[in-house]
Amino acid sequence: QVQLVESGGGLVQAGGSLRLSCARSGRTFSGYGMGWFRQAPGKEREFVAFINWSGGSTYYADSVKGRFTISRDNAKNTVYLQMNSLKPEDTAVYYCAADSRPFATMQGMGVKPNYWGQGTQVTVSS
Repeated sequence: QVQLVESGGGLVQAGGSLRLSCARSGRTFSGYGMGWFRQAPGKEREFVAFINWSGGSTYYADSVKGRFTISRDNAKNTVYLQMNSLKPEDTAVYYCAADSRPFATMQGMGVKPNYWGQGTQVTVSS
């Protein structure tokens, strides 16, 4: 059974930092890219960041470039999202995702990853 479990969310003041973690278990994700998406109340789920299997390629939404950093530790089966200089508009439920398809392929097809975690709430107060 596929499992992606997020942790690290919480309440932080604007300008602060949080680090999200996503641990995967239940099956091998060898070769899979991993990413983070977020969904604010009343809005659609949107892309935040993605990293390929080797960690050599990373992708970011324009809204988080320069503030967020995605990384992974395949030995620990974990992907991270370091979030700095947080803004109130970053408030959302953050979801971890995984897929065997390259990020560029999913973008071109207009599809989202196949595997998802349950989400973790991030709230940034002004």
